[in-house]
Amino acid sequence: MATFDDILEEAGKFGRCQKRIFALLCMVSMPWAGVYVGIVFQGFTPEHWCREPRVVDLKQSCGWSLADTRRLTVPLVNSSAGGMVHSQCERYDLDWNSTGLSCLDPEIDLRTTPMTTCRDGWEYDYEGRQSFVTEFDLVCGQAWLVDMYQATLNIGFLVGSIAIGYLADRFGRKVSFLMSNLLNAMAGILVAVAPNYASLLVFRTLYGFGVKGGWVAGYVLITEIVGVEYRRTVGVIYQMFFSVGILILPLLAYYITDWRWLQVVITVPYIVFLAYYWFIPESPRWLLSQGKARKAVEITEAIAKENNKTLSKNIETMKDDNAHSSTASFMDLIRTPRMRKHTFILSFNWFTSAVVYQGLIMRLGILGGNVYLDFLISGLVEFPAAFLILFTIERIGRRLPFASANIVAGASCIITAFIPDSMFWFKTAVACIGRLGITMAFEMVVFVNTELYPTFIRNLGVSVCSTLCDVGGIVAPFLLYRLAVIWLELPLIIFGCLAFVAGGLVLLLPETRGVPLPDTIDDIEFPNRPKDDTFEDQMSNLLPTDATANKETATV
Repeated sequence: MATFDDILEEAGKFGRCQKRIFALLCMVSMPWAGVYVGIVFQGFTPEHWCREPRVVDLKQSCGWSLADTRRLTVPLVNSSAGGMVHSQCERYDLDWNSTGLSCLDPEIDLRTTPMTTCRDGWEYDYEGRQSFVTEFDLVCGQAWLVDMYQATLNIGFLVGSIAIGYLADRFGRKVSFLMSNLLNAMAGILVAVAPNYASLLVFRTLYGFGVKGGWVAGYVLITEIVGVEYRRTVGVIYQMFFSVGILILPLLAYYITDWRWLQVVITVPYIVFLAYYWFIPESPRWLLSQGKARKAVEITEAIAKENNKTLSKNIETMKDDNAHSSTASFMDLIRTPRMRKHTFILSFNWFTSAVVYQGLIMRLGILGGNVYLDFLISGLVEFPAAFLILFTIERIGRRLPFASANIVAGASCIITAFIPDSMFWFKTAVACIGRLGITMAFEMVVFVNTELYPTFIRNLGVSVCSTLCDVGGIVAPFLLYRLAVIWLELPLIIFGCLAFVAGGLVLLLPETRGVPLPDTIDDIEFPNRPKDDTFEDQMSNLLPTDATANKETATV
């Protein structure tokens, strides 16, 4: 009886049909970059200080610049890095109308004047641009609310990836993919028109609910319809288009000065993706796992036809080894020893990748300098990561490059933390190596995850493990922004330690280079057993010893 992999040998492992579907699905990765790290631009916090209505009037009548206004009227305070800086959250406690400050006499002595908190809002050195931070005044005592913008997205990721992962295994990859994009289109527009910050966070959560689940469903779909030797290529390139989105994002943000319009532009592709209903098929491998052989045969024949191939095998007998156990359950991920080990190690790596990757990107927004240029340069670093993966994983394997990427990222983060700011270019170069390493690790955990779970639970397995990625995404902004207040480099120490542990755990995973995608849990637990063992043969190994002995006696 032929399996889907047998039929795929003749239908084409990566023919014209798969290439067309692959090209369409790669587009899904690009807008996800804007959703995932758009906070760097949409939530940018510029230089700011307390607004004084009287000083604002003088600024306009006297023609003062923002720099003049700050120099003349904003108090100096000690910074955590040493030295004196203009206060961002305190003002002089006085009535400016009684100070005698004027265009002709702007210099007054305020050194002994007491200070108080801001009462009339803030001035921002961000003329011509608007982020949600400047619109809603999310600075000083309200600065922690900026962290919630990213945290709520990851809460949506957390719930949505489990829910949509389950739906994808129960109702199909294609249906889940399309429903996710419908939700993304609606929630994305709601984010753009949110009237206040509370509603913005609610809509942002809904946005996260669909975005990641749809992306994972697309990833699983494409890996299930190509031959085993093409899985690593499509998996890496599928993720590499996320890096393309990373490069496009700062260009969009530079020319689109309002965060709301930037949100609209990021959302539009999800509306376009709804047209994929007519261009991508359901996964034949999933259909077989659900006992829907007739539909799987139709799609496989269509793939062969588009690939200009002829099927000689008896396709009507195509089967899936796991058809007798098609209902996905969370307990399947932890019931047996190897599945349990895989789930723990992969979950921790998802968590680490999210914390370090998001942390390093969001850190660009608090370092000063040209955030658009810095973001673009850091995005370029991600492309060597993809090529390094493609070069090494078929020559060396998955495990060693995966572990090495984490360890290199960890070492780079810790080293960067102790390089003085005076060695700017050296510090930047080491930080880029860290970004390269964690990008490799993040891209590898996705396809290694798909290779370590059987078909009937693959989508749910990836989704459940990646929930730790979402937990990491919730933690990352608080870890970065709050610890950076204590010491700017402290988050890097935490990132480095996490990456070292993740790299060590990866070495405990099995090598999956050249191994066919597993169809059953037995393929995971007994990797050296021939795949054509019958279900009865596998069950006989589970019989008690005394029952086996009685059977032998009876035979004699």
